[in-house]
Amino acid sequence: MRADKRFPAPGRERGVMLIEALVAILIFSIGILAVVGMQAVAIKDVTAAKYRSEAAFLAQELLAQMWTDNGNINTYAFTGAGAPPAKIQLWVNKVQSRLPDGANQPPSVTLTNPTRLRRRRRPGRQCRSPSGGASPKRRHRTFRRTATR
Repeated sequence: MRADKRFPAPGRERGVMLIEALVAILIFSIGILAVVGMQAVAIKDVTAAKYRSEAAFLAQELLAQMWTDNGNINTYAFTGAGAPPAKIQLWVNKVQSRLPDGANQPPSVTLTNPTRLRRRRRPGRQCRSPSGGASPKRRHRTFRRTATR
């Protein structure tokens, strides 16, 4: 018997190999479609996360500006209608350019308790004079010196 001689398949088994190959290709293509679908969802979620983080950054930027200009806190109120105040015009332009549909939906700034925040002073420790009395004008100061080599 020679090795290159082929044996014909019996009549009932003809085409089984072709069907098995087609089923394997079908299962493989369903898996590939699932991977492509997951990739599309991941891209959509990354885009949404980017816009959320950008909105949080812009809000933090406005809060920092309001914190530094604490005496004029009432000038930051903006309902979203009309022209924004001059203090937040640059911020509104950033919001409208960086966020999706920002031009059609202008941001609003709502102040719930627009009172000036007072910074608390920490009472300092008072030095004692040689006579034992407190000296209110002098306060302890701590100096740190670092050694460099």
